[in-house]
Amino acid sequence: MSNFFETHKDTLFQAVKTSKSRDYWSAYPEIASGKIYGETAKDDQLAEFEGILSKPFALDQPTNGNWTGAESSPYGKELGVTYEDADPAELVKAASEAGKSWAKATVEERVGVALEMLSRINKKSFLIANAVMHTSGQAFMMAFQAGGPHAQDRGLEAVAYAYDAMTQTPTEVTWTKPQGKHDPIVLDKKFRVVPRGVALVIGCATFPTWNTYPGMFASFVTGNPVIIKPHPMAILPMAISIQIGREVLKEAGFDPNVLMLAADTAEAPKTKELVTNDAVKIIDFTGSNAFGAWVRENAGDALVYTEEAGVNAITIESTDNLRGMASNIAFSLSLYSGQMCTTPQNIFVPRDGIETNDGKKSFEEVAQAIKISLDKLLGDPARAAAILGAVQNPSTLERIFAAGKLGKVIRSSEPVEGMNGARSATPTVVAVDSKEEEAYMQERFGPISFIIACDDIDDAIARAAGSAKSHGAITAALYSTNEDVIDKATDAYAWAGAPLSVNLTGNIYVNQSAAYSDFHVTGANPAGNASLTDGAYVANRFRIATVRRQAAMA
Repeated sequence: MSNFFETHKDTLFQAVKTSKSRDYWSAYPEIASGKIYGETAKDDQLAEFEGILSKPFALDQPTNGNWTGAESSPYGKELGVTYEDADPAELVKAASEAGKSWAKATVEERVGVALEMLSRINKKSFLIANAVMHTSGQAFMMAFQAGGPHAQDRGLEAVAYAYDAMTQTPTEVTWTKPQGKHDPIVLDKKFRVVPRGVALVIGCATFPTWNTYPGMFASFVTGNPVIIKPHPMAILPMAISIQIGREVLKEAGFDPNVLMLAADTAEAPKTKELVTNDAVKIIDFTGSNAFGAWVRENAGDALVYTEEAGVNAITIESTDNLRGMASNIAFSLSLYSGQMCTTPQNIFVPRDGIETNDGKKSFEEVAQAIKISLDKLLGDPARAAAILGAVQNPSTLERIFAAGKLGKVIRSSEPVEGMNGARSATPTVVAVDSKEEEAYMQERFGPISFIIACDDIDDAIARAAGSAKSHGAITAALYSTNEDVIDKATDAYAWAGAPLSVNLTGNIYVNQSAAYSDFHVTGANPAGNASLTDGAYVANRFRIATVRRQAAMA
């Protein structure tokens, strides 16, 4: 068996160390450079991607003999990839059987396989970037970074947490209990990590790798066989990842059915049948609140980890850098056309305005400053296309149109010039009064934002933090030069279970969540019941079984 653990242990130990220091580190470079990934890697892997299209993508896993898949690119490109179809019950059965030998592997063997998988996936970052781009609609550079190295770091982070948790207990020990004048009681004890059973990971369309790798690797390294059920419109990125994983498993001497793909279509879904299978013991889900609630209600005794929808907010009290604030907000609203779970939707501003380095600015002037920054940022069509990408789902365009009827339109959404054949939309910004809660107190997914006039800063903080607590939030931001206001907001968001970013004006944005440092989702509000990642995310995916034997007498 290949000793993958020895090959990659330095990377693992650095990941474990960084997850405790919470400092910056990355195992996988985010720069799409030929000097890092190979001078011809970009062109070679683009050709590899093109070669995958309009063909069956075989993983040599259990199948009913049919092929499935109906992905289409938001950029208008024909994909035409199909995947082995399989009955959910047969996939679960095969995973259960493969899991028997996987469960008996040592922690180091399983972790070594996972680390080798991540290393090989990293080498295919350009290939995966093209797959992510043409399924999610992300622009290429974002698809490379978020779909590649950033997602890989999140996977490694889960491996690091799991390794740390599993090695808290020794594999064996001699236990001695003194008995006074009598000989001590001596037992030889062995401790084994015992997985829970088949794990199911339900992916999303917008971040098919970033939101899938954490759950996949957390369950995988703790000994559970894993079935990946990607969104039916974003299968290919995970199919490539699973293909690499199955190759590594075979090389290491394990049944490749430890890792399988459950491909389906929107017309013939498999998710519910997988969720309700009694052998499925762990479920990771990313998606809507409505389906998340269904999963929790129907998962039986399975552990369920969710990331669901939220209403992220920015609160503005004052700023010493009006232009920097407006520019930072504009980029945050625009990145990937607002199709990020971390994108702010609601901007709460006192109705009598804010203090700035340019003097007092009215509510209307604050709204205009954000509009002007959006116009400047997206004024060049090429730059706009690189920032916005394409709109993943046609229903998002319908939401944008409907949002314009909910208040006073500050900025209208428009298609991006030159993105012919692609679904594109710049952000729409609507001004409403705080009393119009039916407009803004629900997630309106996509490039849709509301600037909300509040009575004062206390009202603004209460509404922003209150919406996080009641409707969920994954991010929050505050602009204030007043430390008392910052303290008040910090406490309010802590109780609401949402992380807070304060006075961001440079090249770091509220949308961004850093592996090994930021706790993506807290699990403390309706936006999700788990954090990616922390100790709680991995520790319950396994148990410890003990064997005690009377020690041999000397």
